Amino acid sequence: MARKAFRENMKTLEKEIICQGEMVYIALNRSVEALRDLDVTKAEKIVVDDRLINRKRWDIEEQCINLLATQQPVATDLRELIAVLSISTDMERMGDHAEGIAKIAIMHGNQPLVKPLIDIPRMAEKTSDMLTRSLEAFINRDAEKAIAICNEDDEVDNLYDQVYRELLSFMTEKPTIITRATYLLWAAHNLERIADRVTNICERIVFLVKGTMEELKVSNY
Repeated sequence: MARKAFRENMKTLEKEIICQGEMVYIALNRSVEALRDLDVTKAEKIVVDDRLINRKRWDIEEQCINLLATQQPVATDLRELIAVLSISTDMERMGDHAEGIAKIAIMHGNQPLVKPLIDIPRMAEKTSDMLTRSLEAFINRDAEKAIAICNEDDEVDNLYDQVYRELLSFMTEKPTIITRATYLLWAAHNLERIADRVTNICERIVFLVKGTMEELKVSNY
């Protein structure tokens, strides 16, 4: 009976993780849209809604602690709870990075962008896709898929390098746009960090399935 209750609680936690992931996915993509369109109203809503992502993290943590205290999980059960706690924390921090992009859009104000956004939206598209598939790998306990997703982080890193080089060139040629170009650099860096958080999730999936902690991707930043 206790075992059945634990499994039911874990299913509930998995649904909460997916819900939090959807919230982060929306915040990530809307923050880049707000920056692309210089939409301060949309950006301000993202900042406010980040509190909901934070609240979801605390709710998940509270449920995990309650299960630890009342169910005395061992072996695989314990790994599941540890993985859930870690994944939820990483997603809460992804939300913070998305909020950071929204705040950049607010700081940018109505000044024109130094260039149309091309690679930054590509970074967001790739990163949000990695996030979605990493959560699928978590639900399906698919360690091989998680490892493959980690390897895709290089694509995000390469896009970041491209953004960095291009904006640095613009700043060298025209010092008057340094502040606005720096805003875009910060936004790109936030996206690169979100992708790194996805690799953290993938590492927890491997830990959950195999019982070993492995550093699957070493960040260059």
